[in-house]
Amino acid sequence: MKQRIFIFAAALITVLASRESALANDKCLECHRNTEDKPSALFLNDIHYAKGITCAGCHGGNPNAEEIEQAMDKKAGFIGVPKGDDISKACAACHSSPEKMKSLGSSLPTNQWEFLQTSVHAKLSLKGKDHIAQCVTCHNAHGIVSVKNPASPVYPLNVVKTCSRCHSDIALMRSYNPSLPVDQFEKYMTSVHGKRNAKEDAKTAECASCHGSHDIRSAKDVKSKVYASNLPGTCANCHSNADYMKAYKIPTDQYEKYAKSIHGIALLQKHDAGAPACNSCHGNHGAAPPGVESVSKVCGTCHALNADLFSSSPHKKAFDQRKLPECETCHSNHEIIAATDKLLGVAPEAICSQCHNENQNVKGYQVAKKMRGLIDSLEAVEKRDQELVYEAEQKGMEISEAKFRLRDVRQARLQSRTAVHAFSEEKFAEVISIGLKTSASIEVESESAIREYYFRRIGLAIATLIITLVALFLFLFVRRLEKKQNK
Repeated sequence: MKQRIFIFAAALITVLASRESALANDKCLECHRNTEDKPSALFLNDIHYAKGITCAGCHGGNPNAEEIEQAMDKKAGFIGVPKGDDISKACAACHSSPEKMKSLGSSLPTNQWEFLQTSVHAKLSLKGKDHIAQCVTCHNAHGIVSVKNPASPVYPLNVVKTCSRCHSDIALMRSYNPSLPVDQFEKYMTSVHGKRNAKEDAKTAECASCHGSHDIRSAKDVKSKVYASNLPGTCANCHSNADYMKAYKIPTDQYEKYAKSIHGIALLQKHDAGAPACNSCHGNHGAAPPGVESVSKVCGTCHALNADLFSSSPHKKAFDQRKLPECETCHSNHEIIAATDKLLGVAPEAICSQCHNENQNVKGYQVAKKMRGLIDSLEAVEKRDQELVYEAEQKGMEISEAKFRLRDVRQARLQSRTAVHAFSEEKFAEVISIGLKTSASIEVESESAIREYYFRRIGLAIATLIITLVALFLFLFVRRLEKKQNK
């Protein structure tokens, strides 16, 4: 064991000594330091300098040559200052080589250049000759430090400002994508994440947390981390991690609940990209939980009619007085279940019964009971009409008009689920009555068709009997004539 430690220590000393020797003989750095230029000063704090990489590692040439002509000889591989994609290619020469990175004692992934080439930043720049962004765009050219170093431009507390250098530049962004907002930074600083980031909480989400780093894709790209169906999972990376979120004292079961909700099923199982995701309610860059007063406004962006009806309902004032969130109180927030008729009424499972009973808020109890009775009546007659129409169809009767009007009955029942948000017995009964009237006409027409069927069957039977008797009479009459002729 001691022998292994000795061998490892000796190897480490040898590597360090060789790096120190290489840096000590780096005539490029020595010359540039004598001129007191900024790049050489920055390079002394660079992670590459710490790893023993000389100026020639990126710029080529002979770092040991005394004369400038020899040091900058192209035959020695001197490339000078890389331009355009050559910058990232120079970085990739090491960062895409597992062997090279291992020899430098680095555990960094070696697929950053591969990711960058497939990212949105890989599109052509305005010059049309190279990528929009190069490695140095975000990491700097000299003075590059680890992402874990607070001095790094891509350190969690700095990366937002780094991204905003381009994304807040109106002229620049208009050249690439005029429809892309340029106020993301300002919005982010108003969010819960942004406020915590400003207080130097490096754990909170920043640009790379949601969009990725080297593999950033357009939000419309199905492989993007912020694509509609991928977004809940992206948020869950932090918000479902109990250990990570422990200090913030907020639930970590939001994703689990959302996945079981009507919104989650539509998005994650049925792949309906128009279904609400986390950002639909919380916002994107300005992400924050909607306040009690604004819950209905958030839900109302999709459920506009429901929100309008509720605003004029008696519950509006009651909810405001008790400081209850409007939609969320009855429908929950993340685990929103499908709205069924069971939610209405005074049964134990009904939402109404949570506040209304025979002894408390009696008027609401009575209204809820009547409304449930009305919708049950409509559902019953709709079912009866479906059976009558089906029976008439099976008997071969023309019943297409009544069958078409069944849609109106169903529509009235669906509209009643919206009308319930007005919490007005009169308005609710008005919608139900339309369905009941339509149902009554369907019942009359269907039963008439069925009666006609039986009338026709009876008429056919009588006619058949008469024809049979006439035929039998004729048969007997003919036989009698034949017998007389034979005599």
